[in-house]
Amino acid sequence: MIGERSLVVQDGIRLASPFAIVVATVLFFAGHNQPGGGFAGGLVLGAVMALRSATGLSVPQHPVRMMAIGGMIIGAVALAPLAIGDVVLEQYVWEAAFPVLGKVKTGTALIFDVGVVLVVLGLILAMLDSLASVGEM
Repeated sequence: MIGERSLVVQDGIRLASPFAIVVATVLFFAGHNQPGGGFAGGLVLGAVMALRSATGLSVPQHPVRMMAIGGMIIGAVALAPLAIGDVVLEQYVWEAAFPVLGKVKTGTALIFDVGVVLVVLGLILAMLDSLASVGEM
């Protein structure tokens, strides 16, 4: 591949990766008030990992484990309200005041989105692993 032979492409992806991770983080946290969330953040992270993989740079290992952990997080957040008599996927919101940040609200939807990011990113990485193994045959 040209990405594995070209230092310009490798350095470009290496330099662009932190910016793409910042964009994915913004999409992740903006997801409840604007378009974005766990799925959009996971797709951007997956695109970064696909580019890194194509250029021979390091990517996270064990995508199936990543998907399993994400699925367990999603399941736990979805089913936890049943333990206290609420309905499945009931959202709970907490507020806290911080000196620099001011009032910050968070809730169980944020934890759910962490699980979604892990599932989406793990799925993309597993797909890349499968495509790489087919290419080696």
